[in-house]
Order: sequence, then structure tokens, then C-alpha cells
Amino acid sequence: MSRFFATGTDSESDSSSEEEQVVRAPAPVYTFSDDEEETKRVVRSMKEKRYEELEGIIHSLRNHRKIKDYSSALASFEELQRAYTRAAPVVQKEENGIAPRFFIRALTELDDWVSGAWNDRDSRKALSKGNSKALTSLRQKLRKYTKDFDAEISKFRENPDLPDDDDERKDTSSSDESEDEEKVKEKPRVRRSPEPPRRPPPQDDESSDSMDWGSSSSDSSSSSDDEAHGATTIRERFLKRTTERDDDDERGDKRQIRRNKRREGAGKISKKDQADDGGEWETVRKGAATSDKPKMFAKDSDIDAALVVKKLGEISAARGRKRTDRRAQLELLHELRTVAQQHNLGDALQLKLRAATVAALFDYNPKVSDAMKPEYWSRLVENVDQMVTLLLSFDDMVFSESILEENEQLVTPPYRVRGCLLTALERLDDEFTKLLKECDPHSNEYVERLKDEVRVSALIDRVCQVVERDGTPQEICRAYLRKIDHLYYKFDPRAVKKDLPPGEETTIKKMERLCKYIYANDDSDRLRTRAILSHIYHHALHDNWFQARDLLLMSHLQENVQHSDPSTQILYNRTMANLGLCAFRRGNVKEAHGCLAELMMTGKPKELLAQGLLPQRQHERSKEQEKIEKQRQMPFHMHINLELLECVYLVSAMMIEIPYMAAHEFDARRRMISKTFYQNLRASERQALVGPPESMREHAVAAARAMRRGDWRACLNFIVNEKMNAKVWDLMVGAENVRAMLGRLIREESLRTYLFTYAHVYASLSLRSLADMFELPRQRVHSLVSKMIINEELLASLDDPSECAILHRSEPTRMQALALQLADKVGNLVDSNERIFEKQGSFFQRGGAPRGEGRQRERPRDGWGRRQRNRRGRDDERQHED
Repeated sequence: MSRFFATGTDSESDSSSEEEQVVRAPAPVYTFSDDEEETKRVVRSMKEKRYEELEGIIHSLRNHRKIKDYSSALASFEELQRAYTRAAPVVQKEENGIAPRFFIRALTELDDWVSGAWNDRDSRKALSKGNSKALTSLRQKLRKYTKDFDAEISKFRENPDLPDDDDERKDTSSSDESEDEEKVKEKPRVRRSPEPPRRPPPQDDESSDSMDWGSSSSDSSSSSDDEAHGATTIRERFLKRTTERDDDDERGDKRQIRRNKRREGAGKISKKDQADDGGEWETVRKGAATSDKPKMFAKDSDIDAALVVKKLGEISAARGRKRTDRRAQLELLHELRTVAQQHNLGDALQLKLRAATVAALFDYNPKVSDAMKPEYWSRLVENVDQMVTLLLSFDDMVFSESILEENEQLVTPPYRVRGCLLTALERLDDEFTKLLKECDPHSNEYVERLKDEVRVSALIDRVCQVVERDGTPQEICRAYLRKIDHLYYKFDPRAVKKDLPPGEETTIKKMERLCKYIYANDDSDRLRTRAILSHIYHHALHDNWFQARDLLLMSHLQENVQHSDPSTQILYNRTMANLGLCAFRRGNVKEAHGCLAELMMTGKPKELLAQGLLPQRQHERSKEQEKIEKQRQMPFHMHINLELLECVYLVSAMMIEIPYMAAHEFDARRRMISKTFYQNLRASERQALVGPPESMREHAVAAARAMRRGDWRACLNFIVNEKMNAKVWDLMVGAENVRAMLGRLIREESLRTYLFTYAHVYASLSLRSLADMFELPRQRVHSLVSKMIINEELLASLDDPSECAILHRSEPTRMQALALQLADKVGNLVDSNERIFEKQGSFFQRGGAPRGEGRQRERPRDGWGRRQRNRRGRDDERQHED
């Protein structure tokens, strides 16, 4: 308490310092008693305490929403859940288990804010790592938590303008506080310290009267008549002004306005508040401030082509500078093009301005790795299309980057404009690919973006017309390659028809025409290589197996493709995968296995085909490498089904590996044709209990085990069934032919496996019986058996009159083969021991006495000779073991 109230004179208070006021105790004569002080104890119910805690958290949550602090919003939301859990007994008792309306309002507002932030992709990408992670967690937790309040939230959304319960409580509490303030103000005031306060009391503190001013009635008579003038002066200095009451009323009005705004959804701010705030708010764009309509030229200036070109140079000079507003540049270029069109300055100048606009649109995206916004990409397509229209309209207009700016001719024909249409087309096509990769491939947005490919393809065709007229052969090759990139992976059903109308060009003929031009005129190996790979892919897609195979073998690409750029290597992998599928559809199982083996044995076909990235293992790639690899990914509509590839590979390996295993069952040096298939088969055989197959891989392994037994029907049922048809075989062109081919191949390979396995049991086999057993034509069985005899795979001879195969029993039985293997291993072991004995000598002498007791052991002259003999002995042992 201040010493001013403890002493009776002003001089004492003036002469004492601030330190003395703290040290000296007030005189007991003048201190206020406890009865004189107005200390009011407020007793609140549990409901008010819990609701006040909830309101405080909701208030902080709204502050976090204003500044978009998702991490703090997540922490406040978790705190709000805990607070509501503590308030649950009160809600159950007071509200019959129904959540208060202010709590439901907070949940609804938070849900709308989180949904809006999540749907705004551009803003979400610009978030930091912590905020992005917090937004994801907040969205998941909020969706999970609001399930318990679905009924209250839906009811609230029907009538969101109704007042909350906390507003009524605040109104009643504020009225009580105002009544208390009125009572306090009516009481007489005591004398105050003559020392002026250093800082005015806070305006928001409504109870400042009761804290700063006393209420004793006896203090008014304590001052003498001599000090009346000084007291009056002090009273005037420290008396509470009447404007404070007005400020309280004004704050009350502001609170009422905020309540009305919350109730009605949108309130109006009073004129006084607008005057205090300095007027209405205005949205300011990032970058340099620009007017609504840029001012290009002075009113009295004579606008001609030279002046427009000079202004264009000034605008273009700001490109790439720091704090340059890219949107303002686009607006300036648009206005400049409008001015040039109004003054009829010629189409050549319009072409130059269009080229500058295209360059500005490319510069609008600050990050090269990110995709452009769809609206700016559409503007880009429109500008490039207008450029092509202008070039096709004038035969004497040349648009080339080899033309220097000082040699440009914009006024009189022949027109010469500096620029490169082909570069703009290539970048536009790359941006279109980025847009596709940016979208979710399973959403409608991807379908909408994919529809723009028709526009891109039509634009490429028109650019090819311009380049064919004015471009060099190398530029024509570049334009043709862009056309090939949009054509090679598409299946043309007209190409498989035989009765085509004359003069109609299919995609196969178009690809052949474009690729042959590139083969003949390309100066760089890259364009030729990509054209060859695309040509092979297109042939394989239409089951032209022999053309695709011959083109691959003649190009010798497999020898030096590892030195190409990554995108070319990806195209090579895609071509080999599609070539393997083509060979399988044509029934060439060995060729299909050869094409797919190098791709599937690595275990990374997804990465090799650029269709996604596997999870990072032991820091095998950095973040920069991962970012670069993501940029190389193929769009989803160009993907090859990985499950189809794996199934074709396993089925091809089964038809090769199982007959080979049956023919070399007792061969110790048997090689593995397919390591992946062999490992899957061995893993299945090691299982104690093998259940019915579920996945595609398990179906292939079960079919292989059935083929080893010679049960071709079970093998065919495992490969061709409803589940496998839906997953694999129905995805192929001509699915019925593929299934028929599979049935024929499985029967033939099962027959060969049966002959390899059980040939030593029979003395002769009837070809008719084999044909009936495996449901094959007799001529086909005769051909298979003859081929096995010629290749010395089966020791037998054919008897044509009886249509039988006479088997020669020169092969050992299973027991005999195992005994021979054991004898061979024992013989190898004995030979290796004898060689060791000859080189190292016996441990005992010939007379039987140990070496230590008889003659002294012969030692080598140096350690080098001993090491050499030990090394030769180990080498001999290793050779015998092999």
C-alpha cells in the first residue's frame, strides 16, 4: 500500500524515495482495516469452471487458426479433448449428455478450417514439414473425434445463427459486473498519491476501480483547510476521467457487435470503429505495387512498331530480377499486345509479343520441378496455338532462333521474327506430363487433365506442318519424335483388321513413316535410338513379333544401351517388357522368358519401368536422387501392369524349368534357368502344410508342382481360372486366344515332363494312348516324341507300324542313380585324401615310431616354401570338391 495513504501530509510523500516506501512500514494509525477494504470472494460452480476452461482453449484455438499455426492448433485440440473429458460429468448432469452449443460451434469451425486447408493444394505444398505433418494428424484426429458428435454438428449446421449458451452467461455476468462497478463508483474516493503514475492502467481491466481506488468515507475529513487548494489540484490530476466510462461503454458496444457478428454470420462494423481503424482494409498483392490498368505510353506519343519493341525490351529486361512481379509482367504484355492490335502494327509484331508472353508464362512457375497451374497451362496452349495460326497464315513469315534481333523484319514482308516454336512446344509437352503426374491417377481430375492430350496432339500436328515448311531436317526429327511419343504406346484396333478402306493410314504405317525419316536424317544418336525403341514397342503392341524382334537385333541396342541417358534406358526397359508380352501371346515361351528375365530377376521392375519408387533401404539414395527419380516417372495411363508381367514371367519359367528339372533330376551339376522361380518352388516344397493358392505367385507355384506330377488338368486349372482371368489374362488383347494357347502349351510340356519322369518304367509307349491321355492330336504327339529322340533327350525308337515308342532301358533307376551319386562323392573324397597324404606325408614313420622319437622332422628351408605347399594342397582339395 502506498505511503500516501499512511501519512497525512504531501511533503512527507514528496521527500521519501521509492526505496524508502518499500523499506518503511506504514503507520498503523492510518491503515485501512479488513472491514474497510472491499475484498469480495467469488464462489463459482463446477459448471462455470469447466466451461470457462473450455472457452479459454477455444479462444486460443481460434488465435492459432488466424495465423495458420497447425502445430499449436493440434496441441490445443488435444488439450480441448482432455478438458471436455474432465467436463463430461458436468455435461451429463446439467445438459443431459448433450454437448454445449459453443463447443459444437468450435468443432464445426475447426472442421471447416481444416477441410479448407487440406483442399488448398498449393498452400499445403508451401507448408513446412512440421506444419504439414501437424495438419495431417489434426485432420485424422478431428475426423475420428467428431464421429461422436455427428448428430449435434448436423443440427448445428441447420441453424448456425442461433445464440450459444455461453453468450447468455456472458451477458448476465457482464450486467452483474456493471452493477458492481456502478456501486463502486458511487462511493467517495480517497486521496491519491501526488506522484503521477508512470503508465496508465490497462483499458481492458474492468475492475480497475476497485483495485486502484479506496472507498473509505473518513478520509475526506482528514485534510485541513490550509491544504484544500493543493488537494483540489491533486484531485484534478488524479481524478478518474469521465471518458473512461465512455470507453467502457464503447468496449461494451464492441463486444455486442462481435456477438452479433458471430450470431448472424457477418456483422457490420460501426463508422466509429472504421474511423479508429483507419478505414477499410485493402488486399495487397505480393511483389511490386501495380495499378489496375498499367500505363504503357504517354498520351501524346506516336505509337509505332519500334516504340512497342522498345517497351517490350524494357518489360523483358525485368525477367529474372529479384522482387519482380510475374503476374504484373503478364498483364503488361497483354496490354502491350492490345495496344499493338488497336494501332494495326502488323501480325509479325503480334507473333513477337505472343512469343514473349509464352516465355513469361514459363517463367511464372518459380520451381522448374513443380507443375504449372492448369489455368496458366491453358493460356500457354492458347498462345502457342495463336503463334502457329499466324505462321500458317503467312508463307513469307519466318520464325527462327537463328535470326538476330537487329535483323528482324516486323513491318514489311518477308517477315523475320526471332524465336523458336519447337522449344516452346517441347516445354509445353513437358509441362503437360508434369500436370498428369501431379494429379491423383484414380481421381476424376486425372481424367479431365488427360482429355487435354487431344489438344496437345493436334497442336503437335500443326507445329509439324510449320517445321516441315521452314525447319531444318534436325528440327523436323525433333518434331516427329514428339509426335511419336504420343503415339507409340496406343493400340490401334484398325491395325489388326484386314479389310481396311484404301488410303486410310493406320498408326503402324504412320509410325513407320515418321521413324524412317528419323533413321535417315538424324544427326544425334539419341533421337534415332528413341525412335527405334518406340517403333519396336508399337510393333510388339500389335503382335508383330517378327518385325519387332528383327528390328531389335539389327539395331544392337542391347550392347550399348547402358551408356544412354536415364529416360532412354527407361524406354528400353518398357520396350523389352512389351516385347516379352508379345512373344508370350504368340506362344514363344523361351523368347518371352529371355526378354523378361533381366527385368524381373532384379526384383525392382517397378523402378526400372519408372512406375514408382520402392521404400528406401539403408540410405541407398538421397533426397535429391529421390526427387530426380520422381521427375522421371511415367504418367499412369502409360504404365504396364506389373502383376501381368510377373505372371507371364513365372508361367514361362515354369514351362521351361519343370521339364528341365525332370530330365536332369539326378544330375549334380544341374543349372537353374530361372532363379526367382526356383526359389519360389523350393520355398513351397519346404512348407509342412501347403494350403490352397491365393495370390498369383502361389497359383504359378501350385501349377508347377502339378506339372511335375504330370497332372496337366490341375496345372491348367491353377493357371486359367476365374480369379486369374480377372487379374491377368483378360487384360491382354485376344484373351480367348491366349487361354487356348496356354492350354496347348501346358499339355505339351506336361507330356514331355511325363516322359522324362516315367520313361524308365515302361518298355514301350503307345502314341495313341499318350494322345488320349493329354488330349493332343496324334501327329503332335508323334512330333514331340520324335524331337525328343533326335535331341537325345529320350532314349527310344519309333515303330511306325504299331505307332509305339520303344524305350531303351539304359537309364538307371532312382536307387541306382542315388547309389552312383554316393559312390562318386566317396571316390572324390578318397582321392583328395590321398593327394593330401602324398603332399604332406604321414604322421608316423615307416617303422611306426613317432617323428619326434625317431629321426628329426624335415623342415623346409624357409617359411615361404611351407606356405607354397599348403596353398597348392588347398587348391587341389578345392578342385576335387568341385
